[in-house]
Amino acid sequence: HFVLVIDEINRGNVSAIFGELITLIETDKRKGEKEAVALQLPYSKLNFSVPNNLFLIGTMNTADRSAEALDNALRRRFNFIELAPEPKLLHKIGQIDLAELLTAINTRIEILLNKDYQIGHAYFMNLKTVFDLQQVFENKLIPQLQEYFYGDWGKIGLILGKAFVRSKYMDNSYRKLFADFSYDARDEYEGQVIYEITDSMSWDEVAFMKIYEV
Repeated sequence: HFVLVIDEINRGNVSAIFGELITLIETDKRKGEKEAVALQLPYSKLNFSVPNNLFLIGTMNTADRSAEALDNALRRRFNFIELAPEPKLLHKIGQIDLAELLTAINTRIEILLNKDYQIGHAYFMNLKTVFDLQQVFENKLIPQLQEYFYGDWGKIGLILGKAFVRSKYMDNSYRKLFADFSYDARDEYEGQVIYEITDSMSWDEVAFMKIYEV
């Protein structure tokens, strides 16, 4: 048997890419089957068919809305299998339980968005130190959350907690920011809360543990 993996299969115009191949990959239309079909290649003029020992596997990210672009003709020719995150595959870093950490984050993402946006366990598979975890959060996980929530730090704060997201301007500091000028919407801006990410070096074991120990 042979396996052909097409990664991010939904990134292109799948119908146009497959073309007449859409018929040839049907189980009963493959070479060696009773209703086998062969097509003539336009340039070489050779007959072409898909053998019955070839498995086609297409991968896609459920959070990618282009997944909806797959037409019914293509869907009928594939089995769709959801591969959810598997926190049980993760280990501990010191006192930090990565399985509980990922579960807490994904539960909150599911509530704020939906389960299709959950973070995969692969982010945490090969981490050995707190520094490794800091790097993953700073360079991968938090940027991913920024994309999910379009920079809505309030929601990111609901997922990670105050050790990771804090209010940038506190108390009456807004009133010190603006010049002495009358403006109808001044109160609206003075009451607006702006958030920022804390220093990644401050994310210690306790900070990570507080994500799931609430």
